[in-house]
Amino acid sequence: MSKQNKSDGEAAHGGYRAGFSVLVGRPNAGKSTLTNALVGQKVAITSAKPQTTRHTIRGIVHRDDAQLILVDTPGLHRPRTLLGKRLNELVADTLAEVDAIGFCLPANEKIGPGDKFIAAQLAAVGNKPIIAIVTKADTVDRQALTEQLLAVAALGREVRGEDGWNDIVPVSATDGFQVDTVADVLISHMPASPPLYPDGHLTDEPEAVMIAELIREAALEGVRDELPHSLAVVVDEIVPREGRPEDRPFLDVRVNLYVERPSQKAIIIGKGGARLREVGTNARKAIEALLGARIYLDLHVKVAKDWQRDPKQLVKLGF
Repeated sequence: MSKQNKSDGEAAHGGYRAGFSVLVGRPNAGKSTLTNALVGQKVAITSAKPQTTRHTIRGIVHRDDAQLILVDTPGLHRPRTLLGKRLNELVADTLAEVDAIGFCLPANEKIGPGDKFIAAQLAAVGNKPIIAIVTKADTVDRQALTEQLLAVAALGREVRGEDGWNDIVPVSATDGFQVDTVADVLISHMPASPPLYPDGHLTDEPEAVMIAELIREAALEGVRDELPHSLAVVVDEIVPREGRPEDRPFLDVRVNLYVERPSQKAIIIGKGGARLREVGTNARKAIEALLGARIYLDLHVKVAKDWQRDPKQLVKLGF
């Protein structure tokens, strides 16, 4: 768009901007935490375990002069399973549709092969604005942060030529450092447009998907590293309990958790069912806050052997 056309567009919409931005990066680069910080409320699950996010969760940032719709994707990675391949395809489809890309690289980890793989993928997208976001800035001192910013800038020149990334912004989603600046920079690359979502909307994810993600988050806490990749959660039904007054709704939420092996089922259930009860207790609080109603959460753990490599099972589980 020419400068003249852009200014005409801004004038037509009173200077308002609205559009989509995707946050990409290798697993556990801080994308979901940053999404939640920008939106100001939890819309994406976070976990210390890699490969937590599997759905593109849109968080919506509302401002008087702009609306920024954030798409949080699975971490781009070299796929080792059919699930991994499909997750990468999901990211590629998303990159083609957004107005700007936020490339997240953690401040406390040196740039590695995974980051370079993603940088090359992004460079192939074309002329789309790419903002390098150096996350977890609170975890390093000033000198280490400066060195990482220089390394990130060098990576941009390596894959995109002398111009490099459109912008580079350090941020800490946990203490709020430069979160507003990240929003400002992303919004500056959005097109002139009226609002795309009603005021007050924070996400367009279906409730069942968000419930499943909250349960996955609770189930991933404190378990072995191999389990996150093998755990899928499917909400079977959400039904109102009969005979309850309208001003005090009560919902029955029935959910299946799928793992690939009986040994993993034992991990999720725990001794005497203690682990599964803990998962239910922790998830229920977040789900009740999401739905605005009390719930009975009915959790069942099932084995779907090697579902990550089985096309039919992947479809059944929503991938």
